[in-house]
Parts: sequence; C-alpha cells; structure tokens
Amino acid sequence: MLLHSPRMNTGKKQPPPVDNSVSDSTGQYDLRFVLWRQFCAKYQVPVDTLPSQLNDEQKELWEEMKSKRLK
Repeated sequence: MLLHSPRMNTGKKQPPPVDNSVSDSTGQYDLRFVLWRQFCAKYQVPVDTLPSQLNDEQKELWEEMKSKRLK
C-alpha cells in the first residue's frame, strides 16, 4: 500500500474526495477504512484504535484528513 507523504508531493492535485459510505461489496477495502489505515501509519496510531480513543491532537489531525479526502 502506498502512503502519501509531503515529500512525495510533486505539486499534483490531491485525488478527488471519495464517497463517505460503506457498501456491502467493498468491506475492508472501503476507502474510509483505507484512509484510516493511512492515518494510523502516518501518525503511528495502532490500527485497532477507535477514532473516539484518539487524543485531542490526533482527533484534529484525523478530522482534517477526513475533510480533505472524503465527501
């Protein structure tokens, strides 16, 4: 899985926001779950952590990432 990092940013536009709904056909590969795994990897958060368990700083980072990437 590729993760986006500021160093990899070559001035290209960010990908368009993805639909914020879970379909029965995508399951664990739903884009929200992929985004959560990217967030966890980027900020060293255990992937089994729930968003409600994040500290205030992490919650702010998560909300920012969601707002940029999800519709």
